[in-house]
Amino acid sequence: MTTKGRIATLMMHTSPLEQAGVGDAGGMNVYVVESAKRIAKAGIEVDIFTRANSSDLPDVVEIADGVNVRHITAGPYQGLSKEDLPSQMCAMASELMRVEAAFPKGRYDLIHSHYWISGQVGWLAAERWKIPLVHTMHTMAKVKNLALAENEKPEPVARAIGEEQVVNAASALIANTYAEAANLVGLYNACPDLVHVVSPGVDLQRFSPGGGKREARTRLGLPKDAQILTFVGRLQPHKGPEVLIRTAAELLTHTQSLRSKLLVLIIGGASGSGINELNRLKELANWLGISESVRFIEPASQDNLPDWYRASDLVCVPSHSESFGLVAIEAQACGTPVIAAAVGGLRTAIADGFSGSLVDGHDPKAWSSVISRLLNEPQRRILLSMGALEHSKRFGWENTARGTLDIYDQLLSKPNNVSKRFLA
Repeated sequence: MTTKGRIATLMMHTSPLEQAGVGDAGGMNVYVVESAKRIAKAGIEVDIFTRANSSDLPDVVEIADGVNVRHITAGPYQGLSKEDLPSQMCAMASELMRVEAAFPKGRYDLIHSHYWISGQVGWLAAERWKIPLVHTMHTMAKVKNLALAENEKPEPVARAIGEEQVVNAASALIANTYAEAANLVGLYNACPDLVHVVSPGVDLQRFSPGGGKREARTRLGLPKDAQILTFVGRLQPHKGPEVLIRTAAELLTHTQSLRSKLLVLIIGGASGSGINELNRLKELANWLGISESVRFIEPASQDNLPDWYRASDLVCVPSHSESFGLVAIEAQACGTPVIAAAVGGLRTAIADGFSGSLVDGHDPKAWSSVISRLLNEPQRRILLSMGALEHSKRFGWENTARGTLDIYDQLLSKPNNVSKRFLA
């Protein structure tokens, strides 16, 4: 490939090689990998730095032409939760500096950090290397703390302070939606001129209607006549899987005829400190008397995930806050309508009444009312399916990469960075 420059991408608390839906791996992992691949196609090499969580990992893993994952050793390989990682930020920064020092001076033109821990490390590296720092929050402590699930532990003050510091240090901030941009300005006092909106995307070749619902159910061994509601994501209170389980109980209470047909799929793994969340959700389904209607499924790979979306009548995203909601876009690209909480980026990811429905709040009775009407109106679901396909076409990773490269180019075109232009 013809190289126009090189970016250091920092993703310290989770690896792009990890399975999304397990531990701390989620939509951000998909975002970083997919956008990096498209950026590399434009001729800009991307080195993704992440903390090694095993001694067996190679120093470098090439995941695509021009995209390398570089493992750095910082603290013990295992036994550290995401909440423990701030104690290792000095170690991360030191190892990052050591790796960069082995290359000729000026290897990187720009740093792009993801999540606040990476932003703290990137802040130091950007000052040392005298290059711009671009930061994407993905989630923010102050936003999450304004919309906690029941009994959910608030994000610590130290994180909010760390995020404020990164906002002040960054040369540019990338928000997923205009709502997130407003939060950066309103809650973190970000300079509006430094905040840019670039929507995440979806792989429209991978996530597509394919052979349709019937074929997908055959491949997955699912009953052809079932009415299937699906949740995809990490199993943590903030993502709201409990809302869907309680909603299913409401549906079955008021519509007994559904008991032989309703199937709720919970696809995902335990996340962070919520290692007991799967058992708690299973116990909840049993206590509500609907365990026969709920299946818990291991996280699906990006190659297999489209079939789960295609097989579903509705995909449900009951999160308490979302910076965007990649699951919603992926499902719609497969032609499946989405029912989601009317929060954060989900207001952008779903066209209410056209590609799905937004529900105010997380009351299972309200959710069951919306879902019940759609299950009883197959023609309406067909119209929403058509709208979902149309709406999803607005979001492609190529657009995400192009918007990101435009921001890089603006920064590197400033008088003190005239040596590089990525969008020639």
